Amino acid sequence: MDVVWLSRLQFAAATMFHFLFVPLTLGLSILVAWMETRYVRTGDELYLKMTRFWGRIFLINFALGIVTGITLEFQFGTNWSRYSAYVGDIFGSLLAIEASAAFFLESTLIGVWIFGWKKLSAKAHATVMWLVAFASSLSAIWIITANAWMQHPVGYTIRDGRAELVSFTAVIFQKFAIMEFFHTISGAYILSAFLVMGICAYHLLKRRYVEFFSRSFNMALVFGLVFSLFIIVEGDLHAVDLAVKQPAKLAAMESHWTTTARAPLYLLAIPDEQHEKNAVEIGKIPRLLSFLAFRDTGAVVKGLKDFPKNERPPVMLTSLAFKGMVGLSMYFALMMIVGWFKRNRLTESPLYLKLMLFSIPLPYIANELGWMLAEVGRQPWIVYGLMKTSDAASPVAGSQVLTSLIAFVVVYALLGAAGYYLIVSHVKKGPVDA
Repeated sequence: MDVVWLSRLQFAAATMFHFLFVPLTLGLSILVAWMETRYVRTGDELYLKMTRFWGRIFLINFALGIVTGITLEFQFGTNWSRYSAYVGDIFGSLLAIEASAAFFLESTLIGVWIFGWKKLSAKAHATVMWLVAFASSLSAIWIITANAWMQHPVGYTIRDGRAELVSFTAVIFQKFAIMEFFHTISGAYILSAFLVMGICAYHLLKRRYVEFFSRSFNMALVFGLVFSLFIIVEGDLHAVDLAVKQPAKLAAMESHWTTTARAPLYLLAIPDEQHEKNAVEIGKIPRLLSFLAFRDTGAVVKGLKDFPKNERPPVMLTSLAFKGMVGLSMYFALMMIVGWFKRNRLTESPLYLKLMLFSIPLPYIANELGWMLAEVGRQPWIVYGLMKTSDAASPVAGSQVLTSLIAFVVVYALLGAAGYYLIVSHVKKGPVDA
């Protein structure tokens, strides 16, 4: 049994499961804080009910995120000890800051919010929720900065056979980290908006608590509309940066095999990795890839054939993840725009409400595809251009990793089932149970 492959599979399973909960924590914390602020400013009890109803979903989701996140970080010591030994001076410092500052601040503030309803003034209690949202985003900053360093390592030197930090500011302020943060956080906000709007659609279709869920829907709609449009612009800028810093990933994303000036873009391209070409090419748009990558229709775009075979990412998986993410992003923007025009007559739009209800899983899929693109597209590097994944795994038996992988899958499946059962039960009961 291949230890590297099993370790990658285990980390992928743990990461993707954990990220089912992280985006909702990031987005719902802001929506709940906004709802509570509306209650403080207007004195309208309906906003208080909204805060309690959506706040309970936030708390269930947050609890599951904690459990899955803690076990995830242990894998850097158990499964990836060689990686930790080589770059721990840089990577470890970022994780330490996240845990000791952001995570504990977030957890403490959530405790204050839960138990402070009758002990704090309404204004102070709402402020605490805004601080929870801030701490959640602060936690995300450090985790994403650590990942961005793996994607584009800066601010280090090699000394005594390991990477050592020489510029902390270069690590945290590099363009790649900033863009990755905004891309990730926007995806999280879109997911949260779709979840809230989908749940509201469920009740509005039944014409239950119409005022409650109409207001909730419209608040989430504003949130989702802004970031569904923003992520398209930011994603385009991110791709321009990627063209320079990870050209192999860009070539795999677009199934671009041959280095070409005035490179075209295909609306649909299915790669044939064995023969180093595309089996299917549909919808050729001349010069568009050159323009999107370098803002120059005559620019040269490096093809996969110019990279050694052992330094190319898995083309099929990378390309499908990218195209799926982009297609879903366009769908999200369209649904938000349509929702804007229907916001004042939601109960008269059953087809749109049904689409929103059944669209709840789609932002989860898009977020997972985004991380799949980021991580699979970086292969065979664990730290791009610096350390290969095959050199990073712990010197342990494959049977040990397989055992822990099975245990992870079983435990996470039970946790997920329990968590989503609680959320669904709460949703079906409606605000009367809040």
